Amino acid sequence: MSPTFRLALVQLSVGANKAENLARCGKLVREAASNGAKVVALPECFNSPYGISHFREYAEKIPNGQTCETLSKLAKENDIYLIGGSIPELSEDESSVYNTCTIWSPAGELLGRHQKVHLFDIDIPGKITFKESQTLSRGSRLTTFKTPFCNIGIGICYELRFAEMAQLYREEGCSLLVYPGAFNMTTGPAHWQILQQARAVDNQLFVATISPARDEGAGYVAWGHSMAVDPWGKILAEADHTEQVVYADIDLAYMKEVREGIPLTTQRRTDLYQVISKVQE
Repeated sequence: MSPTFRLALVQLSVGANKAENLARCGKLVREAASNGAKVVALPECFNSPYGISHFREYAEKIPNGQTCETLSKLAKENDIYLIGGSIPELSEDESSVYNTCTIWSPAGELLGRHQKVHLFDIDIPGKITFKESQTLSRGSRLTTFKTPFCNIGIGICYELRFAEMAQLYREEGCSLLVYPGAFNMTTGPAHWQILQQARAVDNQLFVATISPARDEGAGYVAWGHSMAVDPWGKILAEADHTEQVVYADIDLAYMKEVREGIPLTTQRRTDLYQVISKVQE
């Protein structure tokens, strides 16, 4: 596997017109590829506004919808691995809608899809209440894929909070975790950065998050600040709140150096952890 590759995070302005969203997405993906990116990642709900009332309206079947056709062409034309943020996915029988990230190869082939496992159901008094489960169904499996550079694990937004998920991805040999997300103006300033650094340091790997650009007039206002963090917790790249592409050079040799210096893998006392788990049961 190559020791270094360039990752691009596309912080896209998202509006109500799906065709315009996809056209703008294409422009920025091509820009990212022209600047040497080999893996390009898009935000959560990049083809539609984020909100309970929008999910079914904008939902498409995978892989036959307008958005998947666009992503497949972009990946192939630009010779990149394309992590397709997320879109509302309509099930084959049209009974369910999922928040789904698709992954595309440089040949334009669908490598996999991640249906959001942990739904964003929260109630912070006086701040924000949101219940994805009113419209969305939960996925039932975790998702990794292989590239010539490294193995990559996928989560969506709220899933950044679940340390167990990141740990499982590390055990599966992932060197990079990618979370398309749309933290809001309450949770974003408080937790967006610190959660990424925690997942990166705990697991000694790279973490990247990709947000939509902020739209103050939207029903749900995203924090922005797409970001990449290295295994030491250092921020490699960070956007502000506007539409833009930011880049991070992922150095796998540095990850190896961090893991050798602080050898958490060989020091884990899984024998004790199992005992604790049984006691708690």
